[in-house]
Amino acid sequence: ATSGCRTGVASRQPRQESFEQAPMYVAVMTYLGFGIVTLFGYLRDFLRAVGLEKCHLAQEREEQKDFVPLYQDFENFYTRNLYMRVRDNWNRPICSLPGPVFDLMERVSDDYNWTFRLTGGTIHNAINMGSYNYLGFAENNADFLKTVADKTRQYGVGVGSTRQEIGNLGIHEELEQLVANFLRVESSMTFGMGFATNSMNIPALVGKGCLILSDELNHTSLILGARLSGALIRVFKHNNMHSLEKMLREAISSGQPRTHRPWKKILIMVEGIYSMEGSLVRLPEIVALKKKYKAYLYLDEAHSIGAVGPTGRGVTELFNVNPSDVDVMMGTFTKSFGAAGGYIAGKKELVDYLRSHSHSAVYATAMSPPVTEQIIRAMKCIMGKDGSTEGIRRIHKLAENTRYFRARLKEMGFIIYGNDDSPVVPILLYMPGKVVAFAREMLERKIGVVVVGFPATPITEARARFCLSAAHTKAMLNQVLHHMNEVGDHLCLKFSRLKYSSCPNLHDEKDFELGS
Repeated sequence: ATSGCRTGVASRQPRQESFEQAPMYVAVMTYLGFGIVTLFGYLRDFLRAVGLEKCHLAQEREEQKDFVPLYQDFENFYTRNLYMRVRDNWNRPICSLPGPVFDLMERVSDDYNWTFRLTGGTIHNAINMGSYNYLGFAENNADFLKTVADKTRQYGVGVGSTRQEIGNLGIHEELEQLVANFLRVESSMTFGMGFATNSMNIPALVGKGCLILSDELNHTSLILGARLSGALIRVFKHNNMHSLEKMLREAISSGQPRTHRPWKKILIMVEGIYSMEGSLVRLPEIVALKKKYKAYLYLDEAHSIGAVGPTGRGVTELFNVNPSDVDVMMGTFTKSFGAAGGYIAGKKELVDYLRSHSHSAVYATAMSPPVTEQIIRAMKCIMGKDGSTEGIRRIHKLAENTRYFRARLKEMGFIIYGNDDSPVVPILLYMPGKVVAFAREMLERKIGVVVVGFPATPITEARARFCLSAAHTKAMLNQVLHHMNEVGDHLCLKFSRLKYSSCPNLHDEKDFELGS
């Protein structure tokens, strides 16, 4: 936790990060809970095997019994015996704009969550604490979206071709120039899918004879791209510079396995904000190590671009790091910009190379024109090129909401992970029963939350993940905090043993405002 009362403008150095460990009894009870559920799972599998309970999962037909099994039975143990019991907490259908408040369709299950049916009812105006709508650009304001509507009338909604054939529009090139200017780099290239931006471009940059050093908490898209590349992958501990330097030193001194030849390339892969932990990359230290050992740096800013930094330019701006020190800058338009797709930015030579070697560039359909224009109008708003201060107001509002929400939760006694500047706020729930109860209790109070457990998190670190938005008002956050306080007491979720000093005017909105 940060010390003292913070007022005024945030410094260039990011605030402290918190990863408090749970009391021992919580870990014991969590393992015990999973153990009990697992025992009942084996019992129910036995009942299914002898025909006393119906099995709803996909199975091979009788005439296929001599084939290699298509559906691995043991691999589905967790799905059918644990996940299915609590599946009502995920994949909830919504029927409105996913803004600061949204409407959810009511559904019920008649077979213990194997299937659902809609009741026809609607949960109106639930507070949305789960969408990645950091700057509130997922909106339906007709005045703001006028240019998007105009481009839809001019170009239609689809291109129907790749950029390299007949799908290259003028607004695509306009967007790429705007992204390069925004990031303060030489050039950029955009793609229609954020996940594919990682998974399809990493194999074009590294291959056999190369080494990838990957943070242990990197996103699946980075992991998939690394595996598809054919390069050797080594994983270092999260944000641990000693672990990373040890691997760099060993890679330089030992070379490739068996032959001990020098590596063709060494690529360090990290994220700006880690979406499950809420932590920020230690960028200055990683840049220093990269320069010392002459490696390359790949930075994924899916959650940090637009969301952190005085003008929303991400972790390079937050840490005051020169963007040219990052070899490959990757980001997505799906969070802060309220759109879809991703980008790769950096030196012109890098981008020109990817235009002809990236599978995502050569084979994927070009970005939809209305989506392209939505990104352009959001980015121009952030940069102030629309003639207003709305963009910078949203950036400041997001920072204000983030610090206020995190400070209040710490005061209440919840264990929360991550950096004080991160709009991703994981609240640790630990026990499987409490995870389910928390999500259901909050929905009853008309608050939509995202709960996450194993295998997306370590088995003992299930959590709820709140995403703050500039569109959230102070009244909305206070309402969420009020119910959080009640649910936390009711379900005994306040596990923190740390004491946070409360400033007399801590809850004054001015304490959380950014200066100029």
